[in-house]
Amino acid sequence: MKNIDYTKKPSFLRKIFIKICRKLGYEIIDQNNFVIVTRNKNDVSGLSELGKNSINLPLGKIKITRPVKALDIIIRTCTNVNMLTQNKIRLFEKEKIEYTLRTIKSLINSSTLNSQLRKININYKVIDHNSSKENLEKIDSIFKNFNQDYKLINLDVSKFEKDIEKINERGEKVSSNQMSNMANINQSLIEAGKADDLIYFVEDDYLHQKNSISEMIFTYERIASQLNKEIVICPTDYPYLYTKADLTQNFLGENSHWRKVDETLCTFLTSRKIIEKHWDRYLSMCKKEHAPFEKPLHEIYKEEICISPIPSLAIHFTNINSIFGLSPNVDWRQIWSENNL
Repeated sequence: MKNIDYTKKPSFLRKIFIKICRKLGYEIIDQNNFVIVTRNKNDVSGLSELGKNSINLPLGKIKITRPVKALDIIIRTCTNVNMLTQNKIRLFEKEKIEYTLRTIKSLINSSTLNSQLRKININYKVIDHNSSKENLEKIDSIFKNFNQDYKLINLDVSKFEKDIEKINERGEKVSSNQMSNMANINQSLIEAGKADDLIYFVEDDYLHQKNSISEMIFTYERIASQLNKEIVICPTDYPYLYTKADLTQNFLGENSHWRKVDETLCTFLTSRKIIEKHWDRYLSMCKKEHAPFEKPLHEIYKEEICISPIPSLAIHFTNINSIFGLSPNVDWRQIWSENNL
């Protein structure tokens, strides 16, 4: 069989044609060798340009009309409490600080690996409740190892306690751990009010895939531009979302498939505009323990599009038997190992 040589240099006319295509904004793919000749690139992934366009073969280019300008990552930490509402131990049976440190490491890794994310301003904030000096120093060391600045806020629960109803929606007394959690969410919302654009609210037991942040940012731009509205992104494909056969909508992100969901926990990404629009609902989570706790979020998702990835971009390291924990069809052991301390 005769070998076909695809390494020939392009002719003069072909070079002119490529230049014209570039000027007109077209991308040309050589079907012989799958090379993108207008970019001299032999990889069809990573074609999108942050803030400009989203490219997904074979659907072509979508112009970004809703560019992301900044991202505030707000991490709520409480290393002295193993489980907020359960007595069970987490998968791998480590101390809580271990999950917190790996969460932070995975977030910074994911925020710095894609060079295009340097175009936006990424800020880290840690809102901590009652962690020991030793644990705070360990958190600080993770940021220093990555040469990343962050702001540490020591939560003062007493500032918010008077606004919290002491009896929850089930008629039970609200625990001190739950009140500190509600106070931390309240402080997070205050910080969100200072953000320039997107806010990612993260609990301290979610480990992230290496592409998590870039996938969420690129997908936010793509889908918000398509829908011409702000959206909410949940990074986790929770097991409990499969306990009901709900109708949904499917979306194509940068490198993942996404589906519309009507429920999330308290780790999600959205815009300051969404927070301001639904301020009273978000704040109600800080004043009353609903049943379920996230009920105000579910009410918001009746009006706003919330999407979740398939497969998951982040894994909630709660106990292995929890329907709110480990996402299906993901190698969670590998993600745990990748963020080894």
